[in-house]
Amino acid sequence: MSPGRKTPSGRRRKARPPRRRTTTRPQFLTVAALLVVASLVGGYMVLNRSDSTTPTASSSGGKGTTGRTNSAADDAERKWDGKTKIIGDGSTSYTGPQKGRLKAEPLKPGEKPPQFVVFSWDGALAGDDGLFEHYREMAKKYDAHMTFFLTGIYLLPKEKRTLYDPPQHEKGAAAISYPTDEHIRTTLAELAEAWKEGNEIGTHFNGHFCGEKGGDDWSVAEWKQEIEEFNSFVENWKTNTGFKDLPALPFDIKAVTGGRAPCLEGQKNLLKAAKDFGYRYDASSGGAYQVWPGKKNGIWDFPLQMLPYNGDFQALSMDFNFLYNQSNGETDGDPAMYPTWQQETIDIYMKGFNRVYYGSRAPMFIGNHFEQWNGGIYMNAVDEVIKNVCTKKDVKCVSFDELADWMDVQKPETLAALRNLDPAQTVDWSTLVK
Repeated sequence: MSPGRKTPSGRRRKARPPRRRTTTRPQFLTVAALLVVASLVGGYMVLNRSDSTTPTASSSGGKGTTGRTNSAADDAERKWDGKTKIIGDGSTSYTGPQKGRLKAEPLKPGEKPPQFVVFSWDGALAGDDGLFEHYREMAKKYDAHMTFFLTGIYLLPKEKRTLYDPPQHEKGAAAISYPTDEHIRTTLAELAEAWKEGNEIGTHFNGHFCGEKGGDDWSVAEWKQEIEEFNSFVENWKTNTGFKDLPALPFDIKAVTGGRAPCLEGQKNLLKAAKDFGYRYDASSGGAYQVWPGKKNGIWDFPLQMLPYNGDFQALSMDFNFLYNQSNGETDGDPAMYPTWQQETIDIYMKGFNRVYYGSRAPMFIGNHFEQWNGGIYMNAVDEVIKNVCTKKDVKCVSFDELADWMDVQKPETLAALRNLDPAQTVDWSTLVK
């Protein structure tokens, strides 16, 4: 994402070109050329398939991390007397275990895994277009949960911007615009309702710095600094905004157990930093094939994925990837092409879904932004995919942390067998799942 001027909708993104990489995986397909790009990011594909099943490390330090929990089961064991516990200045609270979560159970011998689909949103700003509320409503209508990755400075007024001390940049600097007071209020309201409805609130960190002095250049200590800044903005938004009339968020910072780095940059050092904050997963990998995920450094690695595009071409499972390849990165391309591009986007998503739904059942990860690019065709496409897939037999549209719950309770030998499957492989589940 590049710096941009605030628009009336509260959006602030400007396209930047991607870097490209050609890659192959002979086990199941050859990619002659790779159509990639990550979130408004110019990020590129880094293919990595980890088979580590080392348990996620417990929190050992970092601001606001004392007593962090690492799973829904741990959360359920926290002592709670049924009363809301207001925390700190009243910005956050503990209201008990989150309701309506997926019940994670190990597969029985011979049982076919559910088809998990995760819809995730980078930034999670509630702008004038009502998209945050729209996808909350879509989730409720189709019995789905989603992951909303909050950008921390979206809870920080512009006049207080110097409270943000980003790594390798001056205080108050950011590659995106600070929100208006009204957008902070609407974002807080949407975050609260989203969590109460069973959705996940994750982190998209803060200043959205990419390239030079961005995530790839940050040390482990600097990533810890960025996470601490995020935690502070969530835990102290009442003090920072002065909005004493608003209720506390119905969750505390311990509910944030993973995130996606801006531009998909810096995962190596981010993973080392994240352990100190009790993070269970990371969605910052540059991209991978549609295979069952593993762990990196004891943390679940949930990457964006390559989906069938056209012949040997593969497209990354994020709206901006389609934007870049359809309209050369222009957010307002040729309107005459909108119907074609929209259907093409739907078809790509569905091809990727069908490949695993009728094959390996590997989870499908979709990353998006609350944006009306090219007339809103990517939002329309996601709406159609939600309607089409979340209603199918055995499909569970879940958040990343719910998927982590499910992965955590599976037998190591089951996970190892699943990770050896190719996406479209025909599977004899009676022999694979012991």
